[in-house]
Amino acid sequence: MRAYLASSIGVACTAALALPLAVYPGPAHARAAPIAAPGSTQSLPLLPLAADGLDRSVTAPGGDATAPAPAPADRGIAAPRVRPFSLVGVVWDQPSADLRGRVQVRTRAVGGAWSPWRELLPYGDEAPDPDSPELRGVRAHGGTAPLWVGASDGVQARVRPEGVVAGDGGGGAGAGADAGAGADGDGGAGAGGGASADAGAGAAADGGAVADAGAGARAAALPSGLRLELIDPGETPAPPPDRAVLRALPAHPAHPAPTAGGAAPGARPSAEAPGKPSRGPSGVPRRSARPSPRPSRPSIRPSKPPVKPPWPSVRPSWPSRWSAKPSSPRPSRSSAKPLPYPSTHATPATPSTPPVGVLAEEATKANAARYSAPRPSIVTRAGWGADEKIRETGHVYSKTVKVAFIHHTVTGNKYSCSQAPSVLRSIYRYHVKSLGWRDYGYNFTIDKCGKIYEGRSGGVTKAVRGAHTLGFNTNSMGVAVLGTFSAKKPSAKAVKAIAKLTAWKLGLFKRNPRGTTHLVSGGGNKYKKGANVKLHVIAGHRDGFATECPGKDLYKKLGSVRKTAARLQGR
Repeated sequence: MRAYLASSIGVACTAALALPLAVYPGPAHARAAPIAAPGSTQSLPLLPLAADGLDRSVTAPGGDATAPAPAPADRGIAAPRVRPFSLVGVVWDQPSADLRGRVQVRTRAVGGAWSPWRELLPYGDEAPDPDSPELRGVRAHGGTAPLWVGASDGVQARVRPEGVVAGDGGGGAGAGADAGAGADGDGGAGAGGGASADAGAGAAADGGAVADAGAGARAAALPSGLRLELIDPGETPAPPPDRAVLRALPAHPAHPAPTAGGAAPGARPSAEAPGKPSRGPSGVPRRSARPSPRPSRPSIRPSKPPVKPPWPSVRPSWPSRWSAKPSSPRPSRSSAKPLPYPSTHATPATPSTPPVGVLAEEATKANAARYSAPRPSIVTRAGWGADEKIRETGHVYSKTVKVAFIHHTVTGNKYSCSQAPSVLRSIYRYHVKSLGWRDYGYNFTIDKCGKIYEGRSGGVTKAVRGAHTLGFNTNSMGVAVLGTFSAKKPSAKAVKAIAKLTAWKLGLFKRNPRGTTHLVSGGGNKYKKGANVKLHVIAGHRDGFATECPGKDLYKKLGSVRKTAARLQGR
């Protein structure tokens, strides 16, 4: 019996000792939680193509397999097996070099088929200003606009110089030599200036990536260092919910007027408030040592001098020293000077008439306070998962914000609203790692569902200098709508979000959305450096640079955006 009892006690003690470890996991278990994977960049060099450099094994159906071979001056790559990516672009060494050619890509969806050939559009108009250290730095590169393609694991690309005539008329023939299995991770053209592809990516699997002797002269028109950038946005992290979104707030929070007892209306009375007994935890009234006196009827005339409120009035009452018949205010006990606010004993028979200069100044302040709009909800950089480690530290600011330039990202319209944070992370990585900019280029971005995202870091209420309108980044802000609107209308939610955002942000700097202003050009293809240019306060990118941006269908909406933004400001 004793042996049985001892063994039972031993088993029970062992279970009791093991139980806390099973129910309450230690810190080591907590640290083992999965962490969102960061993004990455694959960089593949675009090589000269020979006539027999076409990889027939990855041609798309529909006639491409029988298309003529590429022209000798073309450069390209075919990589049927790479790590998954979602955004693609082409970059080159010098940001000042023009890409005089046509860029085409097609991609293969993960577990799916090849897409049709699509063009990558020029991107030289959305960049830092020409004299900016951001564009003249050693990390800066030229590049095309990025294209969102969704989850893909195969790619072909070709660049054809201007003036080259081929049998296919520049259509979708094959893309070039097989690059094998992708490039080396995140080497980045933006970080070191060179392509970070491994040896397998640079060699031609079919032995055909050698141009003839005459192709070198023809291909010299293309900039040096051409390479294909494949961007993986990584997984969306889960930021704290209370810090992921800047909630919509009024432009100027109203201060509640104090009551006779000094508390704001709607405030919870304290336990010692007169006229109402305090209650204990059970709801039973507590006994007070001194009974509360019965509240008396409020007096119309206060017995004490008025207390100076902690906030300014929108329509200030003018002091009695401006009256035609100055009244004698009652001096306080502590000072013989007149009160800073008008005496409560003034009668209607003594009208107040301030000087003209003071009246104009006060009217200007009142108008400035009136012409403002509430702040809309804004998803912060933490909310869309911006990796703060890849951007440059510090921020660059302008003195003010005079113009809001509207853009489209030219990344295509095939994205869902739930994918918008991934698109932003991809563009952000492309701007910083591939193009070598200090940060995300736009100040704000809006998706097709009307959600507003914080862009370049530095504070949404401040005049952060971005990289969005070449020559006019100073004293302006850039608002980009995700998508391409050359032949597709933007959503009504996106247009409304533009009006809400510009009404609020321009109101912080006392700008009329329906007005015009002037900016000094930093240089571009439409206005020379130093030109004083008249612009709408809400302008399209094409107003400051000869470009198609923000697309004709979005540009047509700017008139209604100005009207709506002005109405939201109370104009």
